[in-house]
Amino acid sequence: MDRLDKITDAILASYETGGGINNIDGTNLPSKRAIASICEDLLQLLFPGFHDQEPIHSNHLRRATSYRVQSVADRLEDEICKSLRLDKPDCPQLEAEGIRCDFLRQLPDIRELLRTDVDAAFNGDPSAASRDEVIVAYPFIEVIAIQRMAHLLYQKHLPLLPRIMTEWAHSRTGTDIHPGAKIGEYFFIDHCTGTVIGETCQIGAHVKMYQGVSLIARSLAGGQALRGKKRHPTIEDGVTIYAGTTIMGGDTIIGAGSTIGANVFLTHSVPPRSLVFYEEKQLQILDKDKRDVPLDWDI
Repeated sequence: MDRLDKITDAILASYETGGGINNIDGTNLPSKRAIASICEDLLQLLFPGFHDQEPIHSNHLRRATSYRVQSVADRLEDEICKSLRLDKPDCPQLEAEGIRCDFLRQLPDIRELLRTDVDAAFNGDPSAASRDEVIVAYPFIEVIAIQRMAHLLYQKHLPLLPRIMTEWAHSRTGTDIHPGAKIGEYFFIDHCTGTVIGETCQIGAHVKMYQGVSLIARSLAGGQALRGKKRHPTIEDGVTIYAGTTIMGGDTIIGAGSTIGANVFLTHSVPPRSLVFYEEKQLQILDKDKRDVPLDWDI
């Protein structure tokens, strides 16, 4: 027992000297466990009947939905309050309630966006047997659902909570999409794993990406001085980006209708309808409309 007492004393001593990684006598931070549970219930609201162990009959749908909305609303307001206290010692209850209500009111709009994402996944993947399979089996749908909801809270300048939501999805899917990223409709990441999309990315409609794509900042050497600046690429409408490609920089724009081949490393903009790939270790940037014969993988 003496040994354990000494270990306890040593840990307590580290608390006194290790400032910056303690939250003692401070505000109660948002709970990762509570937010994980809220995310699970939000997925049930977005996709009724897909995340339940038992089927939901239409006769019971109103009662089940009402219960879930109330349950999520109560728990979410608590976590919003904890987030707001990081900037304001006393949680402004009316502000927390307003954020919660605005968020829940937009869930039907999120469902409409997700319907387009499901369509993009089904139409873009010949291995998908049905839209049901896409919803229950594709990690992409889970991660984009959580990101689209977290983005609403991010737009409210809410600390921590949106990031905890997307990191929960990241841990489950292997796909890291920052809640600040702006993503258009009909979005799809095939296979999903290893994809990184940074905070200030802007992605248009009908964009398709494959696994291992990174849309990242050119340099983080500036640290906190870069906060709020455009650091990540813009991907315009109708772009396809193949596996393993890295696109860097806030001033990098991938023009509409372009196709970026696999394992490309790109740090500058390309015009619309570009075809970008490596040939004999040389980066090629061609005009898709001037090619007589497209490459086998050109979309």
